[in-house]
Amino acid sequence: MNETIKERSEIAEEYKWDLTSLFKDDEAWQKALEETEDFIRIAASYQGKLHDPATIAEFYHQETEISRKMYDLFCYVSLRKSEDNTSEKAQAMFGQAMSRFVELMTVSSYAEPEILSLSMEELNGLLEYEGLKDHRFNLERLIKKKAHTLSVEEERIMASFAEVNQAAGEIADYLMDADMVFENAKDSEGNEHEVSGANFILLQSNPDRVLRENAFRSFYKTYKQHNNTLASTYSTTVKASTVEAKLRHYPSSRVMSMSQSDIPEEVYDQLIATVRTHMFAMHRYVSLRKKILKLDELHYYDVYTPLVASAEKEYTYEQAQELILQALAPLGKEYTDVVRSAFKDRWIDVYPNKGKSTGAFSSGSYDSNPYILTNFTGTLDSVSTIAHEMGHSMHSYLSNSHQPAQYANYTLFVAEVASTVNENLLIEKLLSEEKDPKVRLALLNQYLENFKGTVYRQTMFAEFEKKAHELVEARETLTPSLLNKIYADLIRDYFGEDLTMDEEVQYEWSRIPHFYRPFYVYVYATGYSTAVALSEKILHEGEEAVKKYLEFLSMGGSRYPLDELKHAGVDLTTPEPIDIALQKFEKVLAEAEEIAAQL
Repeated sequence: MNETIKERSEIAEEYKWDLTSLFKDDEAWQKALEETEDFIRIAASYQGKLHDPATIAEFYHQETEISRKMYDLFCYVSLRKSEDNTSEKAQAMFGQAMSRFVELMTVSSYAEPEILSLSMEELNGLLEYEGLKDHRFNLERLIKKKAHTLSVEEERIMASFAEVNQAAGEIADYLMDADMVFENAKDSEGNEHEVSGANFILLQSNPDRVLRENAFRSFYKTYKQHNNTLASTYSTTVKASTVEAKLRHYPSSRVMSMSQSDIPEEVYDQLIATVRTHMFAMHRYVSLRKKILKLDELHYYDVYTPLVASAEKEYTYEQAQELILQALAPLGKEYTDVVRSAFKDRWIDVYPNKGKSTGAFSSGSYDSNPYILTNFTGTLDSVSTIAHEMGHSMHSYLSNSHQPAQYANYTLFVAEVASTVNENLLIEKLLSEEKDPKVRLALLNQYLENFKGTVYRQTMFAEFEKKAHELVEARETLTPSLLNKIYADLIRDYFGEDLTMDEEVQYEWSRIPHFYRPFYVYVYATGYSTAVALSEKILHEGEEAVKKYLEFLSMGGSRYPLDELKHAGVDLTTPEPIDIALQKFEKVLAEAEEIAAQL
């Protein structure tokens, strides 16, 4: 597809998301923002009164209603900013919403410490109070935080710093998405290609090795120029997290982060340990890539290009929709009818444009339909990305449809399950029908890439985060050279001796936006491992497995995440799901090696 990045105004309306399920237009949003002044007054009015069950029940009702309206406001403007980060109007609106959001958080910060100042006998009494039955599970989770909740005044101060603590990530986003300028890259025929964050991976997937290398050099030349700045922004995020953990009496920032989803840190360590026992399979894949591509040296700019270039298909957006609907058919008509509506009713912002956020995500609020941002380029990977984000959106849709607002939001720990189940159903659908060895090898390569990117790579990221936070907690300074070395060493461990290390590889950590959301990336790996098990059940066990899976998607945050997954049929308190996933990787790899030997 054409690599030239268009202006937002050049994209046809049918390929832009329709935000009217949130607000009719910016003016309606502005009017709603003005009305939030009352929210501040209402939230503040309960301070000092949260000592009896009836008042606490009334407060929770008001808080739920206010939160719904505030998330509508914040979601709308976040999406407006994401569609064009260079829009000064969107930036100004986002700033207004963030300021109001922080103000509300600040005036409401007394609530949890005030409730938790009650005795354990009084807190347990709240769990039995009839008027609070709709909030019982959240109260149970709140009581667990008693030891980590500060005084009312201290919580107010902590809340007032929320906007400041997020500033480092926002600065990095603006730098990467709006301000960074990359030199054009020449292909083997001397033609120039624009390089951007939005099309970098597409360029790295190009069969023209000269273009891949030049794009790689251009991209990381710019990141190298900003190495000090990005090391500073990331270090600031790590420091903020470690300081908060210390103030809240957690043993580490990792424990604090994982406790938000009630996940023991042993799950994190078990993931890393189990993946490392399967590291040889990853090295085999790197060796296979080097062999098929007939390279004397495999460089980092060779790790994304298709193994069978001639078999790589290109899809229109309309073809992608139909393919996704066919792949998701095992989940039932009700599920696919909603997906069909998502395409028809413009839940999706499809194509790249200048200033648009890179990558892809799913968003939305309790009262809106879900929204998907993607940067569709016509590759199978682009199709897979839409299937992935549709999984997130369907998880949100089903949770919102079956749970009250206070339980609709599922935890980060289960957030990547539905998305990767969709990816797996897509690739299994394609493999079930394909007989041509070259095309089949291309599909197996896509499957292997999904494993590489979601289990191995995200676990590598998890190791990077763990090391970075541990260093700061040990009072070490995260210098650019230290961060670069940690990352380069991990690349060597995970990719093995068949990868020729380029100097630029060490800067890759600085372009990973998820690092600004501490200890999030590991859930991609646990989620993918869970998805492998669930997609196998859906395809081979049929109706009963689908029923349990859709029930899981409908639970939102109404149960502890490990219990929700056990209901679906996966127990992540053991290493078994990670082992099963990587055994599947080895099985797919073995078939790819067999086909490659015959070609």
